[in-house]
Amino acid sequence: MKKAILALADGTVFEGLSLGAAGEALGEIVFNTAMTGYQEVLTDPSYKGQTVVMTYSQQGNYGINQEDIESLRPWVQGFIVKEPCLYPSSWRSAEALQGYLQRHHIVGIHGIDTRALTRIIRDKGAMMSIISTVESDAAHLVKRAREAGGLVGVDLVKEVTCRAAYSWRESLWSLDRGYGKAAEEGKRYKVIAYDFGIKRNILRNLTAAGCDVTVVPAHAPAEMILDLNPDGIFLSNGPGDPDAVPYAKETIKKFIGRKPIFGICLGHQILSLALGGKTFKLKFGHRGANQPVKDLKTGKVEITAQNHGFAVDMASLKGAARITHVNLNDQTVEGLEHTELPIFSVQYHPEASPGPHDSQYLFKRFVDMMERGHQ
Repeated sequence: MKKAILALADGTVFEGLSLGAAGEALGEIVFNTAMTGYQEVLTDPSYKGQTVVMTYSQQGNYGINQEDIESLRPWVQGFIVKEPCLYPSSWRSAEALQGYLQRHHIVGIHGIDTRALTRIIRDKGAMMSIISTVESDAAHLVKRAREAGGLVGVDLVKEVTCRAAYSWRESLWSLDRGYGKAAEEGKRYKVIAYDFGIKRNILRNLTAAGCDVTVVPAHAPAEMILDLNPDGIFLSNGPGDPDAVPYAKETIKKFIGRKPIFGICLGHQILSLALGGKTFKLKFGHRGANQPVKDLKTGKVEITAQNHGFAVDMASLKGAARITHVNLNDQTVEGLEHTELPIFSVQYHPEASPGPHDSQYLFKRFVDMMERGHQ
């Protein structure tokens, strides 16, 4: 099997074996602590620009299938695992992880000490890195990683957003029927979803909650959306620095006070900017399916899926919104709501893809908010 080198901007070098495609992958290195869900990680557009280290030792055990992907293709820059499973075992599996990565030209590395690598990222912070199967000069690779620009100030949304608006009617998955369709009975709510890098299971949850969803590109003008007279506006997840997409902030400002708004992840951050707040980059971010979040209204603790490298500075909002959820690991803001208007957002991923399902109630909260707007 072909050799591969991982070089970090801090000078650390790991030598391992090639995973996926041959070539090079330059990206910001981050770690994800989920034990399952590698398909959802690979195809989450929020990972654009990043090389992902999976901390759980073996990946690919249940193979790859078309039902568990979150977008049209993988978006990670590179992929790092301790040990890939060459012979997956699942009745849903259509191909192995190795072949899937090769087919989509994703460069990876395996056979290195991923726990030692994770400790470096945790202690020193996310940094630029390069995986190479074509160059053996480790010192030169380190130099290239050091010289590479980071993700701060880079608009990655424009690279992952849809090119044209489309309707979404697929609902949640079940074992007996696969993915269902939107219910025809009962009241439905017209929702415009801004695609900053949207995941499919968010759309499915909106549909299951009673929404007829139209997805629009990140640059869709507010005036055009208001002419459609939707019942609510949804702001999706997405990659990178929220300050690097100022056009999104200016658009969202025009909806405040006119439509109910619900934001997730990058959508939460952009909404906070539109309300006058600021964001900051976390040292190594939150990525995994096991992050504890406390709902300050109920006192309940939810175990959540997360993937973000920036957070909201609540003090900068100066009373325009109140905190609804906090991260119990580091006390960062995980949710907020406007003090007067039907607007709320969360930093984590209630669509639970991959799980857990503790936070799915938030989609109903959005629907309830739109219902009150009709009363």
